[in-house]
Parts: sequence; structure tokens; C-alpha cells
Amino acid sequence: MFGTMAMVGATGAVGRIMLQLLEERPMLAKTYRFLASARSAGTTIQFKGQDYTVELLEPAAFKGVDLVIASTPDEVAAEYLPHAIAAGCKVIDESGYFRMHDDVALVIPEINPQDALNAKGIIASPNCSTTQMALALKPLHDAARVRRVVVSTYQAVSGAGLAGTDDLYGATRAVLDKTTYEQQAFKSPIAFNAIPQIGGFKEQGYTSEEMKMVYETRKILGDQSIMVCPTCVRIPVANCHSETILVETERPISVEEAKKLFSAFPGIKVVDEEVQGGYPMPCTCTGSDLVFIGRIRKDLTNPNGLTFWCVSDNLRKGAATNAIQIAELLAKHHE
Repeated sequence: MFGTMAMVGATGAVGRIMLQLLEERPMLAKTYRFLASARSAGTTIQFKGQDYTVELLEPAAFKGVDLVIASTPDEVAAEYLPHAIAAGCKVIDESGYFRMHDDVALVIPEINPQDALNAKGIIASPNCSTTQMALALKPLHDAARVRRVVVSTYQAVSGAGLAGTDDLYGATRAVLDKTTYEQQAFKSPIAFNAIPQIGGFKEQGYTSEEMKMVYETRKILGDQSIMVCPTCVRIPVANCHSETILVETERPISVEEAKKLFSAFPGIKVVDEEVQGGYPMPCTCTGSDLVFIGRIRKDLTNPNGLTFWCVSDNLRKGAATNAIQIAELLAKHHE
């Protein structure tokens, strides 16, 4: 257990779930503090039956803190988290800013816990779409080495924060009521639509969200040779990201072997029956900390190929839960 833990960003979409998880789980620290920008500083948060005044996020705020969990925009993480490290804190960061820095551990506890335990600086939690895919790939990679992945994501609006969820509900009502709604998070209509762009365009026409899946997957699995071809799409679903994943391995993996590998791996649940509804869906997976896999099939074009459907709550395992699990791992080994 840590002496003092500070949470940055408790009022955001991911931060609220982190707060809920911390309420439900055993104590990670003897005392807790909550930090935020000037806009939220001075407000009150209720946690474990007590009222806490939100303190101003500033460099001096990290003095005396042992563990920091931060869920902030990239620019806020870049400005303030180095001060936490300088103050001697262990830092778990939900933002994307530090993930690909060479001296930063990028961690999914079920895959690479030692990277967190050996980290000297910031420990980053991966992008939500990467997290569920990397967790699904890990047992296959251990058994038969993944060579190539083709993935298409169907990502919920909650991945764009509270404004994304507001846009879905507001825009849908506007369409049904034949009125207008000014979207906050999305530049293209989200109601009754699919947007094949998440993030800005980067190299070779791929978006930033797609390239995260390439680089982060290789770093987490510790294999720079894995080829990943991603397409990321925003769809009008409130919560849970879905992915179709086609994997090519060094040797063939049968459907039966894949089911056994998935079922034996922590954090994964197989839901795979050839009946109506016998597969994971966002409406049945929301609120869970697991990664759900179904529709497992052999690739019809490649004997070493396997394809499957993967669904996970992007705000929980894709973000909040993964960070809390890292914190629990560190607390277990903290002296």
C-alpha cells in the first residue's frame, strides 16, 4: 500500500470510472488527493464516504505523493507529469503523450507486468483500441508467433469523451425530431453514420489512431517485426469498441486451439456459439473489465490465418481499469 495517492482528472469520462473502481476495490493508499485545473479546483468530490476538496494541479502539488494516476489531455500530461517524477512519484499516465518514449513502460498487466515493476519513470497505459487487440493477440503470439494482423475497429463515441456521448444522443434526437444539433466532438455527422477517420492523418494516409495500433502493439508485445494494417472507424454506439481481427501466425492455429488459448488467458472471455446472439456485442459487454472474443474462424485465404470478433468496454479495460490494475500491481510490490 502507498502512503499518498493523487488522482488527476477525476471529473472526466475515464476519471469518473477510475473513481468508481477505486471505491469498489481495496485501498491502494492510506490517503488520497485529487488534482485538477483551475476550472475544477475548489470543487468537492465524495470518495469512500468522505468529502475531498479538489486541489489545483500545479508542480508543487506532487510534494509528498507516492503514486499519481493521471487521465488528462496530452498537453496537460506533458506539462505536469515530469514534475511528479521529479518529486519522486510513481506515475501512471492515461494520455498518449509518453507512450512511445523509449524510457517509458507501456503496460497491460496481463501481458508485461515486469515492465511496470522495472519502470524508473512514467508508466503509460495504452490506447483503448490497442489494449483489447494486444490482449487478444498475446496468447496467439506466445503459442505460434503473430506475423501479421489486419484489423478494422468499430469505435464507440465514448472514446471521444463526454462530448462524444453528448453528440450521439443530441444528434440522434435532432434527426428523429427533424431539428438541428451542433456537434462538439465530431466534425462529420455521427447519428446514423460511420466515420472512417479517428485522429488526424499521418504517414501513408493512415490516421493517428491507426498508427497507435501499429506502434503500441509492437512495443507491448516486444516484437517489432509484427505487421499491423489497421482501419479505425467511429460508429454511433454509446460504449464499447468492437474489432474484426485477422491474424497470420508462423504455424496454423485451429479454431479449437484458439478457443483454448483465449479461454486460458487472464482477462479474456470467449463467447462463441453459432446461434443468434451467441457472440459479444457492445450492448452485452458494457460495464465489464474483460475482453470478449467470438466468431472465431479459420481464414479462407491463408492456412496460417485466423479471424475473430473482439469487443471490450473502452472506458474500463481500454482505459480506467487498465490503469487501476497497474496501480494494484505496483501497490502489491511497494515497500
